[in-house]
Amino acid sequence: MSVTGLGRAARETVSGLPREFWWLWTSTLVNRLGAFVATFMALYLTLDRGYSASYAGLVVALHGLGGVVSSLGAGVMTDRLGRRPTMLAAQTATAVAVAVLGFMTHPAAIAGVAFLVGMASNASRPAVQAMIADIVPAKDRVRAFSLNYWAINLGFAVSSAGAGFVAEYSYLAGFVGEAAMTLICAVVVFLKVPESRPERATATASDASGAPADDGVRLGDVLRDGRFMAVVGLSFVIALIFQQGYVGLPVAMGADGFSSSDFGTAVAVNGVLIVVLQIPVTRFIQSRDPRRLLVVSSLLAGYGFGLTAFAGSVGIYALTICVWTVAEIVNAPVQNGLVVQLSPAQGRGRYQGMYTLSWSAAALVAPLMSGVVIDRFGAQWLWGTCALLGTVAALGYWLLMRGLPGEGPGEPETVVTAPLPDQKPAVERAA
Repeated sequence: MSVTGLGRAARETVSGLPREFWWLWTSTLVNRLGAFVATFMALYLTLDRGYSASYAGLVVALHGLGGVVSSLGAGVMTDRLGRRPTMLAAQTATAVAVAVLGFMTHPAAIAGVAFLVGMASNASRPAVQAMIADIVPAKDRVRAFSLNYWAINLGFAVSSAGAGFVAEYSYLAGFVGEAAMTLICAVVVFLKVPESRPERATATASDASGAPADDGVRLGDVLRDGRFMAVVGLSFVIALIFQQGYVGLPVAMGADGFSSSDFGTAVAVNGVLIVVLQIPVTRFIQSRDPRRLLVVSSLLAGYGFGLTAFAGSVGIYALTICVWTVAEIVNAPVQNGLVVQLSPAQGRGRYQGMYTLSWSAAALVAPLMSGVVIDRFGAQWLWGTCALLGTVAALGYWLLMRGLPGEGPGEPETVVTAPLPDQKPAVERAA
């Protein structure tokens, strides 16, 4: 494709989206420009503090446990209090907790504050995802999710390489820098992002006690949605694989004698590739069968990490990262589109909270898994496990999506999911 063609493709990909989306996109970019804790926590604990891989895995797992605890609560807050208040509260709390974490020295204090950081930082995810679904028309949602993911990785590409060199001199500077950028993100949301929560078409705004009216979807309804919960389960498997790029990979590279800047350079390839490829790939996947996209991306994720067993230099590590990055580029927007497709409008916060829970649970399990496997068996066994999990996820997506309507990722405004034998017919989703 010519430069002119690439420019036209880029303009078509970013055009036509609401102004509110672009302010939300900007806040996401600012937030990710300051990312440090999730990427460098394992290296900070093993190289700077001298703790074992198992302890590092425990702390990172507690960070993930915080996300598990907050996921469902944040989803409920998103539906009942609103998207904007939930984001503001989460981002402010994250900034404070990250700054405090940088000053902790006792092992128990580090672990406890890491839990609080995970809880606060994860709480904004259901609100962001629900707001994108609220403000962007159905036909453009996969494109919007792709662009939001692009912002995440544009910030990640810059911050990971830069923060790697910052960590060579002062990990504390990295913690303080993330806290400052998260506060800036909160300011952008406060000044520029309006509330988008859909209003219920009912006459009663509150009950007799003055409490907010029920939004019509409860967590029990989400749990009884069999097909959606299957998506959540498969998302957990995929997230378990991708998490190894931030928990297993840095520990394995550190054990092989590589420095934090080596890891930062290698993993920055992930963000750079997403920045370069996300827009053209978005145009490609909009007209493709989502089932095949999810199957192929699952296999690429599993075997991309599986190839890490053969890496012995920064260049080879970077090549394996290229493989699973392609999987990430395809999987993230398609899976987000599938989640919105299966979610009723009034329950988007709760559905997104449950979906976020799958990633939070993976953030809890992945470091425990990687720490124990690396310490007891070696990193090669970890990468082999990733290949197996990718195969399982691919088979799961193939079986799950056989009964879905044949639309691509940009689904129509209303989708009715087929009820399972023990399930009431799903609510029709009006965008």
